[in-house]
Amino acid sequence: MSMPGGGDAVPAGDGWFDTPRRYGRVSRGFHWLMAALFAWQFAGALLYVATGDNAVTRLVGGSHFTLGFTLFALVLLRGAWGLANLTRRPPHPGRLGRAAVAGHLLIYALMVIVPGIALLRQYGSGKPFTPYGILLMPGRDDKVAWMVAPGDLLHHWLAFTLLAVLVGHVAMAFLHRRFNGEDALSRMT
Repeated sequence: MSMPGGGDAVPAGDGWFDTPRRYGRVSRGFHWLMAALFAWQFAGALLYVATGDNAVTRLVGGSHFTLGFTLFALVLLRGAWGLANLTRRPPHPGRLGRAAVAGHLLIYALMVIVPGIALLRQYGSGKPFTPYGILLMPGRDDKVAWMVAPGDLLHHWLAFTLLAVLVGHVAMAFLHRRFNGEDALSRMT
């Protein structure tokens, strides 16, 4: 919409910060960027589980370590941004609202734990870690078994738990609209 003087007005709730009506541009940017990166990450993992090691899985999954590190950094930044906007965010009233908050807390916990234990395993393995060509963990000769064990045991299972919770998250966004008359998705688009 045009304003006197030729400038364009920003629709209410469409600024950088969150508002009670809608998530701001930064929150929406984090959300959709991470959704796209998780889709790529899970596509590679599912292809590997379904077809094994081949040229396609190496193409799609070849960025798994770097992408996992990127998602870990993004979730920390997104969490800090969310805490900074906590009092501005759209409310989640009632029993369904409390369930939504619990679901979001579970998603955030898994988004930190899954790459966190992978990074712990990477460090414990003694292998170098160079996402984007930047040496973050130099290689060494010794392996630290207690650092490797949690990743070996849990990374795969917790990652697929995260995938299941994310599928539920998407389903609930649509179910809220259909059965509750609440267009939760429009607050994040």
